[in-house]
Order: sequence, then structure tokens, then C-alpha cells
Amino acid sequence: MAFARTTADWWRDAVIYEVYIRSFADGDGDGIGDIAGVRQRLPYLAGLGVDALWLTPWYPSPMADGGYDVADYRDIDPVFGTLEDARALVEEAHGHGLRVLVDIVPNHTSSAHPWFREALSGGPGSPARKRYIFRPGRGPGGELPPNDWKSVFGGPAWTRITEPDGSPGPWYLHLFAPEQPDLNWDDAEVRAEFESILRFWFDRSVDGVRIDVAHGLVKAPGLPDIGSLDGKLLEGAGDSDHPHWDREEVHEIFQGWRTVADAYDDPRAFVAEAWAGFPERLARYVRPDELHTAFNFDYLMAPWRADHLRRVVDESLTALGAVGAPATWVLSNHDVARHVSRYARPQPDGPVRSLADLRGPADLRLGTRRARAAALLTLALPGGAYLYQGEELGLWEVEDLPEELLQDPTWQRSGHTDRGRDGCRVPLPWSGDGPPFGFSSDGAGTPPWLPQPDAWKPLTAEAQDRDPSSMLNLYRSALALRRSHPALGDGTLTWDSAPDDPVLSFVRTPGFRCVANLSGDPVTLPAHSEVLLASEELEGGRLPGDTTVWLAL
Repeated sequence: MAFARTTADWWRDAVIYEVYIRSFADGDGDGIGDIAGVRQRLPYLAGLGVDALWLTPWYPSPMADGGYDVADYRDIDPVFGTLEDARALVEEAHGHGLRVLVDIVPNHTSSAHPWFREALSGGPGSPARKRYIFRPGRGPGGELPPNDWKSVFGGPAWTRITEPDGSPGPWYLHLFAPEQPDLNWDDAEVRAEFESILRFWFDRSVDGVRIDVAHGLVKAPGLPDIGSLDGKLLEGAGDSDHPHWDREEVHEIFQGWRTVADAYDDPRAFVAEAWAGFPERLARYVRPDELHTAFNFDYLMAPWRADHLRRVVDESLTALGAVGAPATWVLSNHDVARHVSRYARPQPDGPVRSLADLRGPADLRLGTRRARAAALLTLALPGGAYLYQGEELGLWEVEDLPEELLQDPTWQRSGHTDRGRDGCRVPLPWSGDGPPFGFSSDGAGTPPWLPQPDAWKPLTAEAQDRDPSSMLNLYRSALALRRSHPALGDGTLTWDSAPDDPVLSFVRTPGFRCVANLSGDPVTLPAHSEVLLASEELEGGRLPGDTTVWLAL
């Protein structure tokens, strides 16, 4: 089923599936997911009912940060395939009615990128160094970092270089790993290069781009110390003047990118990974002349509590509606613990950024029940949504990976105190009774790059396909209804529950009501003509706790 490529605003209510390539499907048997594996599973994704795929970085990379350290933005890493494989994937996805978004990493390159190698070898004052952020150190001999900035992965955000003659040199900035030097977006060559990279992929029929660290490109003049803003590493600084997150100057860059996208007969679309202090700041990224959509991280971090979820929904719809942009809802991605595991513990009265924010043992049965309810709640909200691979299978966070197998740079940079993000990146279980669960091609002798738990046996796509009540079939049913029901997708909602009610109930026109019971007790269903879909079995005319239902009016 091919789609109409002239539907210019498809992104307003699209459901987009994140493919973390190295963990999705392995087509050549080396234990690492690749483009061949994605191509083999395109019928599965089309059958799931999503509208598009977002592919995490597939570029040549030393893989210091799972491919987010890019050495060449115009090629494919051999572990994933070739440029011809990429072309074939885009073409075949389009044939299945699926659009394709790629991941662009503009805040930093790999330290193996030719530009950075040139900057190191060029010596003091070389033009190549202007593309990055080099500064002299503090102290009598420059032995101290230029300021107090810290890496998101732990430790200082500066590394000192040695000059070609062996003398101590300046320091370079890396807000992430040392292998990811930050680019200098005040440099005209950097700006021109990334607009050229966008055209490279748009000319190859890619439908859009996910922008990594969209809020971090511009740094304050003079690179002042962070001081009291030290803890604001990911969520932005609210109404404070943060020296490297969510600065006003970044919007000029994205206005230029929008011009590039709009130059195509079928305009390409952007989604921003932008952490902002509050919804009004996020809305600035999706004004009519900037980006199209931005992930709603306030929704992702909200605990399974009605008051928090309702407040996030209201604030998001108000702020984004003011600039004419749709909301983009997300429950999980490759950077956060899977929401089955987040919902499996007692929920706090505050944001959940990691499992460290939660207390108590995990009740995965409860987490799964809440995840089913959250899926229906999310897919009923106005706007678009992103699904993270495996959430449709009900996968949970793998919290007991052996330490010697952990690869996330956070593990090393934190001094082995933060296990990082590997637990949500374990390869998918497709079929069979034990690992590798069909992840690799038949007869493959290499195990997956991270081990899968034996307990995933009932969660394989093959096993769930045969079970009408499975998480997989719940997602399929919800996505099919979302496509066919005129009330769902873009638009508005009207609450018909009280702000302090543990039951969230809203109406969408025409003829649709979503009711999510976040309390522990059953409640009577409101008037309706038909039950369209429920996350759990109903108890006569009552909706059980931690259950969501879609009703026809």
C-alpha cells in the first residue's frame, strides 16, 4: 500500500515507530541489527499500523555512543549495510506505505570525523579549530578546564589536547563523551555543512529528520560558568539564562533548516529532541517558520497519576496550540527506562527521569497493565505519537545485564555508579522458545550484542501474534481504529472529568470518548453506544482500575 507523498501535513497526527537499528533485527547473523534486518521486518511494521519509521544513526562511527558519534554524515556504517541498502530500505518502506525519518546529530561529531582530526593536526590558530569549541585552560599553566561545565554522561565537559609538537594544548568542549566534540555553530562553514547534509538525505527520498540535542547547539558568548544551574543538564533551565541549553539563538538555525525542507515539492518534516524548561519554551521550536514537531518529554516523565498527566496534556495542548503546532506524545525511547518498568513501582509526586527516581520492587504485572492503559490513553490524544520498538510487545527494562557487557558511556563516565541506557536497548524477541528469539538470521552462531532474558519467551512477536488479548494485538487494534475513526488524530479534546478526579475522561468529536481509570477501584462507565476497545476486560458496566477504554457515543 503506497501512500500519497503529496500529503504535506502528514506529520500532524502520524504514529512513528522508532527503530534502534542495532537492536531491531539482524539480517546477516553477526549479532547486531542492520538495514537488512529492518527490510525483512517491514511487513511487520506495516501490519502494526504505524505511519513512519525513525531510524537511529546508521552512519560510520566508532560507536563510542551507539552511533551518536558520527564520523561521516553521508555514508552508512558497514556494520549496518551500505548506501545502496539504505536506498532500497527507503524505497521498500514507501512501497509499504511507510515514510522514513533519519537521525541527524548536529551538536557534535565523532572525534574520528575528518574535521576534528584536521583540527588536532592543524596546530594553534588553524582555521579547522574554528569549527569546534577550543579554549585555553584556567590556572597558571592552563591545567584547569575553561569553566565548570559537566558532561551529561558524567565528569567534566572538557578534554585537553596535546599539540602536534607534544606541548600541552587548549581544551575542547564535549557536552557528552570525549569522543563527541561539540561543534561551533557560530561558524558559517558548520551551518552550511549541515544544510548540505539535509539536502543529501532529502534528495534520497527521506521524508524527515529527527534532530538530536536540538536545544544544545548554541553556547553563550564567553562560555560562563553554570554555577547554580549545575543540575539542569537535560530538562533545560526554565526561565533562567542557561549557558548551553535552550538558548534563543538556536531558533535562527532551524529557520534556515525549515527553508531547506520546504524547498521540496513534498516538504520534508522535522521532529526535535528539545529539552525545555516548560511547554511555552518548547513551543518556540515548532513555530510556523521553524520545526514541525517536538517530542513531549514532560508527558514521558509524568508518573502514572491522573493529576500529573492531565496537567501535562493541558499545558502541552495550550502552548503548542498557540503556535499552530500539534503535540507529539511519547512514552519511551532509547534513552530512558521502558515504561513497563517505570509504571511497575509506586509512583512519586514528581517527574520520573530514571528508575533511580522510584522506590520499591518492580511489579511487572502491574507495570504491564498500566502500560496497556497508557497506550490507549496516548493514542487517543490529539496530535501525533512515537512508539519505541518493543513497547508494542510489552517489553520491560532489563535491569540485570552483566556489568562486563554494559556499553553505554554513562557506565564508565559515572565511575560505575549509573548503569546507563543499555537496559532499554536489548535486542527484540521475534520468535522461538529461547534467546536469540529470532533476532538473528537462521543458523547465526553469534549471540546478540546484548543478552535477552529467558523470561521474554511469552513476549515474542510470534507468540503474541497468536494471542488475541496480547499487547501486540492491542496496539494493532488501537492503531487500526485510530486510522479509521474520524475523531482520532489531529484536533482537540474536551474533558468531562473533574481536574482532581483519578479517572481521566475526555470527548473527541465526532462521537468518541476515552476513559482512563488510574484509581485502584472500578468505576461505572459513562453512557455510550459501543465499546470500541479496552486495555483490560470490563467488569460488566464497570471500568477496572489501571484500565483505559475507548467508547463510541
